[in-house]
Order: sequence, then structure tokens, then C-alpha cells
Amino acid sequence: MAYRLSDMKKVLVIGGAGYVGCVLVDELLAKGYSVRVLDRLFFGREPAEGFLDRVELVEEDMREFSPAHVEDCNAVINIGGLSNDPTAEFNPRANEEMNTHASVKVAEVAREAGVSRLIFASTASIYDRGVGEEVRDLLLDEEAPVEPRAAYATSKLAAERGILPLAGEGFAPVAFRQGTVFGFSPRMRYDLVVNTLVKDALAEGVLHVFYGGEMWRPLIDVKDVARAYVTALESDADLISGQIFNLAAGNFRISELALRTQRALRELGIEVDLDIDYSYRLVRSYRISPQRIQRVLGFTPRISLEESVRGMVEKIRRRGYTDFSHPRYYNIEWMKLLEQTVGVLSRHRYVLEKPGWRGRSSSGEGEEGVARLPSGRVRPAG
Repeated sequence: MAYRLSDMKKVLVIGGAGYVGCVLVDELLAKGYSVRVLDRLFFGREPAEGFLDRVELVEEDMREFSPAHVEDCNAVINIGGLSNDPTAEFNPRANEEMNTHASVKVAEVAREAGVSRLIFASTASIYDRGVGEEVRDLLLDEEAPVEPRAAYATSKLAAERGILPLAGEGFAPVAFRQGTVFGFSPRMRYDLVVNTLVKDALAEGVLHVFYGGEMWRPLIDVKDVARAYVTALESDADLISGQIFNLAAGNFRISELALRTQRALRELGIEVDLDIDYSYRLVRSYRISPQRIQRVLGFTPRISLEESVRGMVEKIRRRGYTDFSHPRYYNIEWMKLLEQTVGVLSRHRYVLEKPGWRGRSSSGEGEEGVARLPSGRVRPAG
């Protein structure tokens, strides 16, 4: 028997202010759920401003997870941690700590606290075998053997293997191996393949396609990802407990993505050229089968690539997210910038306003021995 909405009275979303999280929390609130968000707000409060007054916000590190974080919660959705290859490779230790050890700890704490359901965001890049192995270029389902190579994928696989065996009476964990996500989010990212194509089109009038666009990639719109999580919340626990589901709307070659994006943009009056680069680069290529989630949970993605592209363009323009080079849109660039900032602040402890400094007031009266120059600069008096 499926749980009723009232059975899932409060949901904890780890990473609820992130790219997927901002869309997911809106979806949960629209469905009538009570939501608690655990997030460090590395990308600021602005992306989540649309719902912050309607959720319970906990600004803490998922590595410090405790029973207090799931008090009164019946479900946990864990979409926290590092979310792509570059950030995982930038700091492998943090990647393993968050994506594997902390994620397993979240599941263990949730089970002990009596939480009935846990949804873990894994990744379809677990299936990646790279290019040049066409003989192994198969449509892979959840039972296919996997040999992940990259730090991000291996950390997610290790988490799956620590979380799913915890399934038992009263606790139903499930893992979604989701394909590459695309579409607009208030916490926008331009480092995802379709979003990158749209960004390049708007910024340069060109769609850049690497390695001839031969790589396969499973994709799904961010709104459909949110719908899939809600479907897992509302499905019979026996259908999801201890299970893995691939999550994708389809599999596309990058060349096809570029052509379909070009056509969708043309319908908006935006003409763009294709820049095809055939030189070899380190690229990922894999295809997955989404049939299990369709068969078992009855879930089918709704949003087409073209619809998502049109929606992205409209919302990017309306919200003014056109400063395309800003590092906040690129996970690895933002993490590097924050790390550099922490290094500076650890030495100086402030940027502009010096703690404890009692300088001249706005009335012009200030500390003895300080005089103001006409330009507003100060010099010693006398």
C-alpha cells in the first residue's frame, strides 16, 4: 500500500539550495509537504529566496549529520555533496567524505531515528566506459556490471553499496542513477551539457561541439528529476526499498543535442552556428535504460529538450542571468574561488569593515589623530 501524503508530513532535503534542490523544494511545497533544508548556502541565499520563508533552514555541513536533523521527519532526500567530476577531482578527500562516508552516515542515522524513507541521488556516470570501446556500447540497465573510473562516480557507487543494504522493516532506501540534468533552476549552472550549449548560443552565437559530438549521454530535465523524487516518496515502500533506478528521458549523442538545441533556438529567432571540433578530448560516453522506473513506478519524463531550451532562454533573460562568465554558474570555478577566499580570510579575518575599529563617524567627528582629506582618504593629523 502506498504511503499517503499525510504519512510524509516532513521531508528533509540535504542540498536543498542547490541546482536540483531549488526546483525540488518548490515541487515539494507545491505538493503540500513540509520541508526542512540542510545546506551550507555556498551559492548564497538568493537562489532559494523564493521558498526560504516557507521552509525550515539548517545551515550546516552534512558531515556533521545527527538525529536532530531528522527530528519529526518521515523522509530524507539526499542530493548534497559534490556534484561533478571536476569538483571531485579538485578535492578527492572532500568528495569521499561527503559523497560516500557522510551519505552512508545520513542513511544510518535516519534509520536509527525511525525515518521511513531515504532517497539518494546517485549518478549514471557509474556506467561510463569512455569512447573507443564501441564493442561495449550497450544500453545499460541497473543489473549491468559497472567499472567506474572517475572519483565522482566511484564515490557514488560506494555510497550505494553502503546505503541500500540498510533496507529493512520500516526503512526503505532507494538510489536514483540520474543522467545529466538540464533545464533552468534559480541556482543556475552553465557547466551541464545542454545548459552550456544554451549559454554559448546566447553569449557567443555559436554552439561548440567537441570530439565531433560522437559521445552518448543520458539526459533529463531538472523538473522531471524533482517529479521522480516525489514519485518515490509516494510509491509503495515495497516497490523502492533497496532498489536502484536509472533516471533519464533518453539517450542522445552530443551532435544531436547541438542540432536540436540549434533548431529550438531558431524558433525563438536566435540564429547560431555550429563549431565542430574533431580532436580527441577526455570525454565520457554511455547509454542507460530507463525502463525499470517506468515499469515499476509508472514514471515517465514529460519535458522535451526543446521545451526546456525555450524555457531556459526565457527565464535567463527575465532573471538577468546573463553574466555568463561569473564563476557562480560553474561548480568547480566557484569552489576554487571560495577556497582562495578562505585562505585570504584565515590570515586577515576581514575584508573591508575591520572588527573593533572606531574610526571617524559620518558626522565628521572621529578618533583623535585622524584627519580627512578632501577625497575622503585619511591621514594622520598634526
